[in-house]
Amino acid sequence: MPLQTPDYDAIRAAILRDIRSLLPEADIGPDSDNYVRAAGVSAAIEGIYQHQAWLYRQIWPDSADSDELERHAAVRGLQRKPAVAASGQLQVTGWAGTTVPAGTSVRHASGAMLVTTIDTPVGGDGTVDVRVVAVQPGRAANGLDGVATLTDPPVGVDSAAALVAPLAGGVDIESDADLLVRLLDLIRRPPAGGNQYDYRRWALEVAGVTAAYVYPLRRGLGTVDVVIVSADGLPGPQLLADVQAHIDQVRPVTAWDSQVFAPTLVPVDVQVQVALASGYTLADVQAAAEAQLTSAFAVMIPGETLYRSRVEAVVSGLPGVIDRVMVTPAANVVPVVDESTVEWVRLGVVTIEAMP
Repeated sequence: MPLQTPDYDAIRAAILRDIRSLLPEADIGPDSDNYVRAAGVSAAIEGIYQHQAWLYRQIWPDSADSDELERHAAVRGLQRKPAVAASGQLQVTGWAGTTVPAGTSVRHASGAMLVTTIDTPVGGDGTVDVRVVAVQPGRAANGLDGVATLTDPPVGVDSAAALVAPLAGGVDIESDADLLVRLLDLIRRPPAGGNQYDYRRWALEVAGVTAAYVYPLRRGLGTVDVVIVSADGLPGPQLLADVQAHIDQVRPVTAWDSQVFAPTLVPVDVQVQVALASGYTLADVQAAAEAQLTSAFAVMIPGETLYRSRVEAVVSGLPGVIDRVMVTPAANVVPVVDESTVEWVRLGVVTIEAMP
């Protein structure tokens, strides 16, 4: 039977009871000195109990506070992964041959600040795509695109005619939950000389990787392939190179062929005709369908089959839907998983229409 820690009222009642037992004539009423002293002592004792309970929680990684969780992880060689800045391309116009230097500041129309990462000369057609990275790391800059301005452009470069292609690859600092998952995985599946769980753990050690999937022997004996995902999307070339380099450094020397690559996205449009109960509109169902389907597709991993019946179940469970006809997908969507490709089913355009 677990220990039941007494609360403040129970502690105070016990002290007053002991006083009355020792001194039957003692006044223990709310206005008495004994009551005041018992109240003060009870508060202190309750604080001690709470501190002991806090200390107990810190013993175990799955109940420890953030700082103590980091200490548990550090004992086993794990560190919290830092935030990663989103990056992409910036199209700049100017005189041919003019160089846009690394470190040039760029202000997006939203106010976000970017910076160029490499010296890049303007091409003969007067344009050039410059690599840029968000100054503030994290996922907030993912998808950022449109008009931007160079705040300190070199001579010969048009400061106001810059266009940002959608940025990607930004990842927030690793959360307590994600760090705990990695720590528990290490505890439950300790290093085993290069099995598939080791490869997954090695990939997840690299900042920017949010998920990793291992395919042993996919291309034959001696091969191990790792598919990685970044911020619920595709990783960039630099992240792929970083993970490949890290795995090559730590993998067994006998594992002669290991490849790290990104999955191939397979967008699947969902079109459904519905009959609605009184009081519901197509707009209401459209919004609910997009939210529910987004959640359903979010948990799918690369190589996982999309079953049409699951999509039907999601739509059938929406408020206001009394009947439905699934138009697309017309059948289960089976992604290709072979020696050259691992497809990843993602949600495309959701269309909710009235049944004829």
